[in-house]
Amino acid sequence: MERKISADYIIPVTGEVLRDKVLVLDENGKIEAIVASESVDASDVEYFKGCLIPGFVNTHCHLELSHMKAMINTGTGLIPFISEVVTKRGAQTEVIQEAIQAADAAMWQNGIMAVGDISNTVDSFQTKALSKIQYYTFVEAFDLMQSNDTERAFNDALQVFELAPGKKSLVPHAPYSCTPALIQKINAANSKTNSTISIHNQETVYENDFFISKTGQLIEFYEGFGLSLDQFHHNGKPSIHYLLEHIDINQPTLFVHNTMSTQSDFRAAYEKINKLYWATCANANLFIENRLPAYDMFLNMHAQMTIGTDSLASNWQLSIWDEMCTIKKYNSYIPNETLLKWATINGARALQMDDDLGSISPGKSPGLLHIKCTVPFDQLNIEKVRPIRVV
Repeated sequence: MERKISADYIIPVTGEVLRDKVLVLDENGKIEAIVASESVDASDVEYFKGCLIPGFVNTHCHLELSHMKAMINTGTGLIPFISEVVTKRGAQTEVIQEAIQAADAAMWQNGIMAVGDISNTVDSFQTKALSKIQYYTFVEAFDLMQSNDTERAFNDALQVFELAPGKKSLVPHAPYSCTPALIQKINAANSKTNSTISIHNQETVYENDFFISKTGQLIEFYEGFGLSLDQFHHNGKPSIHYLLEHIDINQPTLFVHNTMSTQSDFRAAYEKINKLYWATCANANLFIENRLPAYDMFLNMHAQMTIGTDSLASNWQLSIWDEMCTIKKYNSYIPNETLLKWATINGARALQMDDDLGSISPGKSPGLLHIKCTVPFDQLNIEKVRPIRVV
């Protein structure tokens, strides 16, 4: 059944704020038209006091770790955090599945329409296949810089990849965990597709130390697991340069976290990669390392920023709105409209879903969220309000 919906302010994201307009939606939530209010019978219109915005896009999540909520202490740093995930992620199948289903339902309730989700296992696939949320599954491979393990690591990831539902791609986990040979195999596997590649990037100072001088906590991490780094040769440059030397620069690329990225790193990436996006997971960065990226640098460089939640192992909830509030709390100079663009259309473009999601325009099914307020969106104190799903 057709619906007609209006509000004081309709925020399309990709255009000017709409006033005195009505959205005409089909029974599936697809926007058929945007018409003037006076052209329709007011009694047919559902009117919402405040703002309507499109649904959110979460570009970085680890749904399969949902059962690890509150298992790991905050503020320990990335390397201890990874060790905790590796040693504690095991659980009964029923526990894992119940947590995954609950997290998926919570994200939908929180207004999330699409998720770029990391998978190391098949645990989340059943939930994804049945979900209202659109998922882009990034199946990670990593050989922990062990050349003799490259073939096994790739084949294991390929088996998971073949079972993943919907949009998907094979991706390297992070620069410090993948040999050049493994990255090359991933490149070859994606070469006949236009796959988005998601990579954890510069999340900690120790990642850069690893590549600049072969020092720091990552060395201790590998030694703690009895792994040799004799075959690893550091290049004297920050870790992102290692990625730029080996990844397929013709694929759309999503660098995740970027906590330690600098202006020179940014420029080096843009010199090589045409379709480049930067995902920030503010609450996870605070949870793990008590620090945030240099958002002013990304703004000044006109970066295509997106927002992710990371996992419940490293966050208190899976909510893009809460991520926006955290970013705004510590960086009040960032306009609300900019944050909303990060949370919607930029994420949709990064996941190659912008033909349907990310903005309010005819032909799209972006989902609609209502924010009850008396002021325009750009004047909102976003920490004092919360969007409610309409469609």
